[in-house]
Amino acid sequence: MPTALITGASRGLGLALARELAADGWRLVIDAREPGALELARAELAQLTDVVALAGDVADDAHRRRLLATAGRLDLLVNNASVLGPSPQPPLATYPLAELEHVYAVNVLAPLALIQLAVLLLPPGGRIVNVTSDAAVEPYAGWGGYGSSKAALEQLGNVLAAEHPELLVYTVDPGDMRTQLQQEAFPGEDISDRPEPEASVPGLLALIQGELPSGRYRARDLVAVEA
Repeated sequence: MPTALITGASRGLGLALARELAADGWRLVIDAREPGALELARAELAQLTDVVALAGDVADDAHRRRLLATAGRLDLLVNNASVLGPSPQPPLATYPLAELEHVYAVNVLAPLALIQLAVLLLPPGGRIVNVTSDAAVEPYAGWGGYGSSKAALEQLGNVLAAEHPELLVYTVDPGDMRTQLQQEAFPGEDISDRPEPEASVPGLLALIQGELPSGRYRARDLVAVEA
């Protein structure tokens, strides 16, 4: 039974992916900041597979170490947990630097810290999936904090892939989704036209189950190629 660690798995893309992996026989270690929502996810997934849920903040070193210790062995790490930052998002010229430090702590440093622990457990061919955004490559006004943090995460993935050719390191853009983070990005707006997170899961599974080389991918493009 392969083991996957998925951060931010109490809702949205993380939970949607966890459901598919559970149905496919993966053992899961999941986390989220909100204990109540995480327990609901754990109870649902436990009907399908062996799952351990640990509530906490990925920016906390002790929490990260508990996650890896609980996993014991690991075949897949999915860095999905992210924070948007202030909502509505401020322009970079007035962005509170303390808030920006927190965005980078969660979106860049925490994934790298988890990867540093995970490389000790991942076997050759093990996979790391870092969830990114088109804001990492497009200069959207108002997205400087979140977008630049995801750009940094993408370059970390590029370098890690070069330094660890024995592993598969993927950066995946799931596209716009109907999630809490998307609603925070557009406060007060109707986001019901965005696809549900489940629409992006087949693309992630193509990376997890296939043999594509390390690199950056758009989840829905992968589905289009397979079709």
